[in-house]
Amino acid sequence: MKNILVIGSGGREHALAWKLIQSQHTQKVYVAPGNAGTECEENIVNVDIKSDDIDGLLEFSEAESIDLVVVGPEAPLVAGIVDVFTAAGISIFGPKQYNAQLEGSKTFAKQFMQQYNIPTAEYATFTEPKSALNYLSKKSLPIVIKADGLAAGKGVVIAHSADEAQYAVMTILSGDAHGDAGKKIIIEEFIQGEEVSFICVVDHDTIIPLASSQDHKARDAGDLGPNTGGMGAYSPSPLVDQAMHEKIMQQIIIPTVNGFMDAGHPYQGFLYAGIMITPEGEPKVLEFNCRLGDPETQPIMLRLNDDLSEICYQVANHQLLARQLRWSPQSALGVVLASGGYPYEYNKGDKISGLDHVHAPHAKIFHAGTVRIGNDIKTSGGRVLCVTALGNDVKQAQKNAYAEVKRISWNNMFYRQDIGYRAIKD
Repeated sequence: MKNILVIGSGGREHALAWKLIQSQHTQKVYVAPGNAGTECEENIVNVDIKSDDIDGLLEFSEAESIDLVVVGPEAPLVAGIVDVFTAAGISIFGPKQYNAQLEGSKTFAKQFMQQYNIPTAEYATFTEPKSALNYLSKKSLPIVIKADGLAAGKGVVIAHSADEAQYAVMTILSGDAHGDAGKKIIIEEFIQGEEVSFICVVDHDTIIPLASSQDHKARDAGDLGPNTGGMGAYSPSPLVDQAMHEKIMQQIIIPTVNGFMDAGHPYQGFLYAGIMITPEGEPKVLEFNCRLGDPETQPIMLRLNDDLSEICYQVANHQLLARQLRWSPQSALGVVLASGGYPYEYNKGDKISGLDHVHAPHAKIFHAGTVRIGNDIKTSGGRVLCVTALGNDVKQAQKNAYAEVKRISWNNMFYRQDIGYRAIKD
């Protein structure tokens, strides 16, 4: 497995490429299209092909004799990239198009969970406003409104007032907010509790859980403000002890994997369950993703002491054997540095200062929305960097990460100052 292609351009893909190149089996990692961070890594090469250009990616993989393709983002998976590459005889890590509906359609996911008795929130599906508003009028607040399709992690509104709920229904269904992704919506009950990310590597009926993690989706301190793609994350989650781990596996992960086997579509790739743990200690699925989370990937990869390229290759070739992965006993925490105005309108092209300082050995800066122009690295997205660090516990990892954050600046840089607060008990 000499040459690997990672598809995507975000912080998740930088972290994946960074971990994949550490394998003794890997000579070169290509990233399509990558970012300034991947461009600056040794033996990692950016390729100017967009992540949704399946034909271009296939042509490149065949020309460069790529041994393994690892798909980062959800859109190519939902579009069926794994089916295309598999038919062409190229080893590719990720679920096929049928399985990727678990993320690509909230309605598919809800019906799947209902069929296989996987605990989740009560819900209803709508395609036009009148019946949706009528349903809303009979429900208590807060209530959750979701675009059915892919919305880059921003298609969820938690409405605390009737006006807010009605506005969310109208703007999503009109297509103004998320285009085609909002042609259908889910309205579901709001579940109280604390959310955790539970991610596994799956190959048919072989399941290897990754380290647990928690992310902060809300933009503002105290988990307030609009939902984003994620403002920071930490691993492990103190909520997932051995008993909770076993409960999640038995009630959610194993039934999901067995459900796909039962349907004649075995699952291969990362399976991500966003789970709310209720005050009574019961796990309920908020959403499924068919890839790694961003920014959870960054602290998880910082803690992984195993050969990721070997694992991905085995899954892609249906050779995965059940085993325990090796993890750093330390905690890891990542703080997302964003452009002011995110997740709405924000500026691009601002020069980033402080990236050339000497960084601590326990820290790593993963790039997301960055581009290299000459000798400068500039912003090119809403979430720009994820500053990640290890520590003996979450509190120390938090201290180490924020010490690195203070070295970095650009015009109108924004970040939360309380990432990890739920896990820190003073």
